Amino acid sequence: MDTFTAPPRLTPDPRAVLTLLKPITWFPPIWAYLCGSVSAGVPMNWGTVVLGMVLAGPVVCGMSQAANDWCDRHVDAVNEPHRPIPSGRIPGLWGLWIALAMSVLALGIGALLGTWGFWATLVGVLAAWAYSAEPIRLKRSGWLGPGLVGLSYEGLPWFTGAAVLLGAVPRFETLILALIYALGAHGIMTLNDFKALEGDRLHGVRSLPVTLGPEVAAKVACTVMALAQALVVALLMIWGKPSHGLAVLALLVLQILAMRVLLRDPKAKAPWYNGTGIVLYVTGMMVTAFAIRGL
Repeated sequence: MDTFTAPPRLTPDPRAVLTLLKPITWFPPIWAYLCGSVSAGVPMNWGTVVLGMVLAGPVVCGMSQAANDWCDRHVDAVNEPHRPIPSGRIPGLWGLWIALAMSVLALGIGALLGTWGFWATLVGVLAAWAYSAEPIRLKRSGWLGPGLVGLSYEGLPWFTGAAVLLGAVPRFETLILALIYALGAHGIMTLNDFKALEGDRLHGVRSLPVTLGPEVAAKVACTVMALAQALVVALLMIWGKPSHGLAVLALLVLQILAMRVLLRDPKAKAPWYNGTGIVLYVTGMMVTAFAIRGL
């Protein structure tokens, strides 16, 4: 008896397109943009703020996910063959076309946010392609790749949220704290690499879990995240915001307790930590934003 085989798709499955854009990844840049807007210390223009949050999350972050999945389609065929591109639910060159179209859309929305919004968006779009695409493909490096993503997911949106409202370069406190949280996010991105360990090793992506091993990579990630927040606590104390500093310290202590669980079995516990410890990390970001808003 013949078995019916469905013909290959010619156009993307709409549900697969949404999966390609990975809505779960939109939260960090949306949150960072909101933190930047809060930290600016000026009245909130909510129309501008919401437009910036949409740009940072669904558009720029979504575009970066599409670009990464297109450039990683061979790796994903090993790691996660069920993903939209290797599974054929987004056939042919559609993955590339979606990423390119969203790059153009991002620049258009960025232009609506003025000079600072446009140039920051351009940096974000270029960073997304530099991370994923040959010949640059910074994701091959376990140090440069997560660093670039941390800056793009946390530092750049924070800067943009403040700069768009101010119409100028944000003050020193905003810049230094956005940078510190972005550098700390290197640890978050390293933990995210655990899920692609086997495929990365096979295709020459030298993530820290590949080059250092899961145990050492997890220790490096935890150390980077903890040191960044400890520096934030110290700065808030110096700047006369002890209550905010103590709040961030309390959140850090809770993270350290979660890190102890993570380090018992880093490969198995990395997804769990991403759903618990990272929430505490980003909560501290908003506490910090309110702290410097009042300086």
